[in-house]
Amino acid sequence: MTYSLKVAELPVSERPRERLLQQGSKSLSTAELIAILLGTGQGAGKLSAIGLGQHILKELSQHQRDPLDVLRDISARELMQIPGIKQAKATTILAAIELGKRVFQSRPLDRTILDSPAAAAAALSHDLMWQPQEKFAVLLLDVKHRLIGTQVITIGTATETLAHPRDIFREVIRQNATRVIIAHNHPSGVIEPSPEDITLTRQLLSAAQLLSIPILDHLILGNGEHRSLRQTTTLWEENPQGDQ
Repeated sequence: MTYSLKVAELPVSERPRERLLQQGSKSLSTAELIAILLGTGQGAGKLSAIGLGQHILKELSQHQRDPLDVLRDISARELMQIPGIKQAKATTILAAIELGKRVFQSRPLDRTILDSPAAAAAALSHDLMWQPQEKFAVLLLDVKHRLIGTQVITIGTATETLAHPRDIFREVIRQNATRVIIAHNHPSGVIEPSPEDITLTRQLLSAAQLLSIPILDHLILGNGEHRSLRQTTTLWEENPQGDQ
């Protein structure tokens, strides 16, 4: 297949839209998926849509970077620095990326039972996983560990955030939750708990004992990974939550 041709000049069986309909979206290359988003090439030397898609991926792969990793967190300004990408194309690409994240990360709130750290991390992934700022959030659960809702409590800088037991449990009580999972992200992607993370967890577990609202876990998320402090520390043995 040659990408120097316009899409309309390709055989019907080789056109991205037709192949998507006949074979499914998984059969298309990343460049072809971008081509469908962009329609017709209007820049970078009047490239075809597929050629423009390849051009974008080549620009993003500079310095031996994975272009999909770069796309995941790219800004409109960064996209528009690529020759041939103006505001309309940049916003189309960003909208598609965000929609993909939301579809992948969405969970039906009324039926979701959070019975593992992985399930809890998935429920918080959109709010925490690849964020440039550190955020502290809670998963609000009923007595059967069914998800009532999620709430971001605080947003910090790129390196730190602050969470006070008062702020956390105010939201828990307001939503009539009887169980809670707390979580925050590390923008660096390193999910090892800091001394401050351990201290805060210990404080929150102590407060949870007094309020009889068990904290089931404290998760740290970052760069597609998560860590359960309940599974990797002795904090819950030191501060039993009576959550069985």
